[in-house]
Amino acid sequence: METAFDDLVRLLKAPQPGLRERSSAFLFQMLGSLATGLAIGLGIALGHAIAG
Repeated sequence: METAFDDLVRLLKAPQPGLRERSSAFLFQMLGSLATGLAIGLGIALGHAIAG
């Protein structure tokens, strides 16, 4: 139990990420989602083109 409190104190004292780090992480997440959507869309389009 004591180690849990030590970990909690360590996390609370850790420096918080700045706006730049948070915005770049958000941007990378959005770009990854966009790339995934494009890949799925291309796969469906190719499947329709081959089938029809």
